[in-house]
Amino acid sequence: MIRAFIFDMDGTLLDTEALWVEATEAALNQWGISVSREEVLDLVYGISAADIRDDIARRYPQVAEELPALMESTVDHFHRMRENHDLRIPSSVQLLKDLAARYPVCIVSGSGAKHVAEGVAMMALDGDLEFALSSADYPDNKPNPACYRMAAERLELPPEACLVFEDSTAGILAAKGAGMQCVALARDGHPAQDVSAADLVLSDLAHFSLDDYHAARA
Repeated sequence: MIRAFIFDMDGTLLDTEALWVEATEAALNQWGISVSREEVLDLVYGISAADIRDDIARRYPQVAEELPALMESTVDHFHRMRENHDLRIPSSVQLLKDLAARYPVCIVSGSGAKHVAEGVAMMALDGDLEFALSSADYPDNKPNPACYRMAAERLELPPEACLVFEDSTAGILAAKGAGMQCVALARDGHPAQDVSAADLVLSDLAHFSLDDYHAARA
């Protein structure tokens, strides 16, 4: 039986990834690198911040020495764009709050600590979470399962008692690699991810019912 719930943040609770794509493209253009939207989608979508940074250095070695400044510029572009958008995914945030009223709930994100803190504040989740893990809290990024194993340890539960909500291939593989069950959010109109490893795929987390989930797996 499921005894705790874990949410990814970007793409699952917050619709931030499209803005990160635009911000990354703007920063690369600022450094004189012309890229197609398809290239930036491949670089950014469903990928942790640290892995995006490493991939930029690998793909565009001409900016390797200026990478910290380029990444700072990306964040600046993102923050400016964010001012004109409500990034919350309402049904996902509501599900988290509903579950938190009855079960332990936490966030495990591949983003940095500052971004995670800002996201938690934006969604007004301070009273709903047991904790939130950022990329600063664990050594290896998704799809490595270390982040989810750490969450289970902090929840003091076996991995099989935890259900994860994810939207990316890497996140789903991390959750399953940790021995957890996983519901994939595959929203219409968003770049497709390979969600075949998930236990359930939904287009909207408003459709999630724990009773139905248990019944389907009984």
